[in-house]
Amino acid sequence: MAEKADKKPKAPKSLKTMAAIKPRLYNLEGGQIQRLRHSCPKCGAGVFLAIHANRTSCGNCGYTEFKK
Repeated sequence: MAEKADKKPKAPKSLKTMAAIKPRLYNLEGGQIQRLRHSCPKCGAGVFLAIHANRTSCGNCGYTEFKK
C-alpha cells in the first residue's frame, strides 16, 4: 500500500508526443505542430470538430456547421 502513495502524478504529454499518438489530428512538420481539423468556436482550441458527409459537428457541445 505504501508503494501506491509514493507514485508521482503523470506528466502532461508534449505536443511532439501528441503528434505521434494522434496522426489524424496533428501534423508535425519542420518543428511546427499543425492542427488538421477545425476547433470548436464555442468550446475552444482543445476540442476538434468531427467530419461527417454533410456537416462538421462538436461532440462536446453539439455545435454543427453544414457543408454547402
